[in-house]
Amino acid sequence: MADPLRFLTLTEVAEVLNTSSAQVYAMVRRGELPAIKIGGRGQWRVERDRLEEYIAAAYKATEEYVEAHPFVESEQSE
Repeated sequence: MADPLRFLTLTEVAEVLNTSSAQVYAMVRRGELPAIKIGGRGQWRVERDRLEEYIAAAYKATEEYVEAHPFVESEQSE
């Protein structure tokens, strides 16, 4: 049986990421977050597994950024 929670709306994705639906829409349109467009009205859906992959990739990119740009104590006062 198919998983009824396999696909998420952009609003649901925004809730998971604690951001706005507009930001999620921009991520989809830029190709950062894979999504499909369904129905005559062109509603966007993001597969839950793809969202988890996006989150894992964001953690990896952040880890690489932190390694390349070490924290310096003077940044605390900025």
